[in-house]
Amino acid sequence: MLNIHQLSISFDKKTILSDISFELQKGQIACLLGASGCGKTTLLRCIAGFETPDTGSITLDGQALFDGKGAMPAHRRHIGMVFQDYALFPHLTVADNIAFGLSNMDKSAQAARVDEMLSLIDMQSYKNSYPHELSGGQQQRVALVRALAPRPSLVLLDEPFSNLDVELRTSLSKEVRRLLNSQNVSAIMVTHDQAEAFAMADVVGMIADGKLQQWDTPTALYHTPATETVARFIGEGVLIDIQHGGEHGFDSIFGRINLPVPPHATKALIRPHDVKPFKADRDTHAIDATVSDRDFRGGNWLYTLSTNTGQTLLMQSSLAANHDSHQIGDALTVAIRRVSTL
Repeated sequence: MLNIHQLSISFDKKTILSDISFELQKGQIACLLGASGCGKTTLLRCIAGFETPDTGSITLDGQALFDGKGAMPAHRRHIGMVFQDYALFPHLTVADNIAFGLSNMDKSAQAARVDEMLSLIDMQSYKNSYPHELSGGQQQRVALVRALAPRPSLVLLDEPFSNLDVELRTSLSKEVRRLLNSQNVSAIMVTHDQAEAFAMADVVGMIADGKLQQWDTPTALYHTPATETVARFIGEGVLIDIQHGGEHGFDSIFGRINLPVPPHATKALIRPHDVKPFKADRDTHAIDATVSDRDFRGGNWLYTLSTNTGQTLLMQSSLAANHDSHQIGDALTVAIRRVSTL
């Protein structure tokens, strides 16, 4: 298990990360998500031992990697690293790249482990190839199994798919998750791609303003964001103020909405799939709106709706349910079927 407790780090008197705390269980895959420059990679480098925090502690499987008094050298931390640019040694073959971290094994054990790793990624025939002879996806696979070969306690991946095209990123992310699960190794991946994080991770950490805003499952981040920052960053939707909320509904800019909310809630998050055309036999509130913009998403349309209150809404319409599309300027009457609250 990895335990990060109240970790902080600054550069040139500028705070990069402040009071970061979380736990990662054995075999779990986590993703660190956030805007560029939020500190995701800095946190990864602190765990790896490439940066030294100012305060806090880092513990892996009960062993202190950093405790505020001293830091264990990176090469002793039993952590594998996969870099954005693969970082394969160009003068070594695929087999020798994978064997690079296996110097504590004899030659026969090294060869067996290399063959095992190559079979995991179905690249046995590339054993004697050099990195420049491989595609980007193949290089990334080799980089991953090189990190897995020494049987690390933890693997860190720094935006490993950013140099690959979209289709390859999708297939490779699934393969990486399969490989990590097959080895029962914990992993933390840095990414700015929400879809990638949600597909890969058991748990996601969202970082903003140098703080860990939420550490939770992808479902929880989407449906029950802990802060406004998370709500605005994750997915699509709009936030409106709640007044006089309770089990029978709440007052809002759209009038009374008869959906139960906690009494302490101050904000309602409305996702596009929670806005539907008004049905008199089901809905108790109606919102008049006009389509001001629309985006075709393949399986659905995303509509931006202007209302007479000045507040916009987003509405998602599935092509499976409705093949007709609304045009810009169309008048609609809609209802809000569900909200998340903050």
